[in-house]
Amino acid sequence: MKLTANWSYPTAIRFGAGRIREIGEACVALGMKHPLLVTDKGLARLKITADTLDLLEDAGLGRAMFAEVDPNPTEKNLEAGIRAYREGEHDGVIAFGGGSGLDLGKMVAFMAGQSRPVWDFEDVGDWWTRANADAIAPIIAVPTTAGTGSEVGRASVLTNSQTHEKKIIFHPKVLPSIVLSDPELSVGMPKAITAGTGMDAFAHCLEAYCSPHFHPMSQGIAVEGMRLVKLYLPRAYEDGGDLEARGQMLAAAAMGAVAFQKGLGAIHAISHPIGAMHNTHHGTTNAVVMQEVLKFNRAAIEGRIGDLANYLGISGGFEGFFNYVGELNAALGIPENLTTLGVKSPDLDALVAQALADPSVGGNPVEMTAENTRALIEACL
Repeated sequence: MKLTANWSYPTAIRFGAGRIREIGEACVALGMKHPLLVTDKGLARLKITADTLDLLEDAGLGRAMFAEVDPNPTEKNLEAGIRAYREGEHDGVIAFGGGSGLDLGKMVAFMAGQSRPVWDFEDVGDWWTRANADAIAPIIAVPTTAGTGSEVGRASVLTNSQTHEKKIIFHPKVLPSIVLSDPELSVGMPKAITAGTGMDAFAHCLEAYCSPHFHPMSQGIAVEGMRLVKLYLPRAYEDGGDLEARGQMLAAAAMGAVAFQKGLGAIHAISHPIGAMHNTHHGTTNAVVMQEVLKFNRAAIEGRIGDLANYLGISGGFEGFFNYVGELNAALGIPENLTTLGVKSPDLDALVAQALADPSVGGNPVEMTAENTRALIEACL
């Protein structure tokens, strides 16, 4: 089966091997004449990035790049990116990379025309209406990992470098107008990143599926997203050049980000502060805490997980699914607990406080309190 398609849900997605060659045409379609490519420091040195800059230059669009992006992007990275955007007199952003590059690229396009500080647009109530929507620059997203799904998201995660808190910044127009989803760009992903990003996609789908909120469309997408991860993540992990597996994982990642419009939960409520304070890889952290969160939520989700296990071809209901997650983590080389991941001498009081303040808390099937959240984090350690 040929994996090539044009999708308009949730935005215009040009999916398939080699679609990066349409980058110039995509820029023209959005009226960009001098775009800024935003990516992370590691990707900036790779051939796929140089090749993309060549394509832009060949199309008469220059080859401007900003790459001062940390693995967990901060407002300092954002300030530098905005400065590069304004000084270069750019008229749009190409957000290129994994979650960090995509999230920061979207924020540069969002904030370059705003006058208020970025924290004024946190995903709280209707704070997004404070923004000048007309000043948001056009965005093209090019994912090179299959995890966050930020290419189809209306928000970005930004770490406050002063408080070490991760904040979700939201605006409907932060959703990229065009996505180039090309599995050839993800072929060079190291095994550890393939595993961590793949489990991030799985966590998005799983938490959306378990969320008590009503969103049948996201519910269905979450189920199929998990099926794709089950089938194709082990293949992508074992053979990085398996284009079918890489493509299906890109699809699963996008599906996870669409699905979590239904809500996230304790997995993300814990992994956000852990990542902010200990600089761990987000998707890998999600995978590490996943089994403990399943146990934490068991009373509320046991029947639903049983249905999911049946759909995925996993026998044994909740127990079978729980064991499957553990076996998948082990096969992917995921650390057994947060301590093994590198979380040493954590400030439990701060972690609990930040977890309970995280927006993901509202989507957890079991109410999270200071007492049970502390016990949950201790179990993850």
